[in-house]
Amino acid sequence: MKLKTGDKVIVIAGKDVGKESRVSRVFPRKGKVLVEGVNTAKRHTKPTGATMQGGIIDKDMPIDVSNVMIVCDKCGPTRIGHRIDDKGNKHRVCVKCGGEL
Repeated sequence: MKLKTGDKVIVIAGKDVGKESRVSRVFPRKGKVLVEGVNTAKRHTKPTGATMQGGIIDKDMPIDVSNVMIVCDKCGPTRIGHRIDDKGNKHRVCVKCGGEL
């Protein structure tokens, strides 16, 4: 999986198409990512303990990796390429402009 926590992504498919936000969690085995404020569902929760309040809360649900696209600071939505430097370290780069992500 090429996406990491903290990447800025844009949703390209689904009910939240066009929204831009950050990846808060990655699920590589399932092929899904959790994006802040995207794919929100209502959850009915019971109060647990003395401090937590029950009721209906909004919860962000995972979205498939194929439905999001990483956003480059310079050129916008792009795909991710890889480049190996002199020391043998692998870096993620923007396919359009060649800048590091």
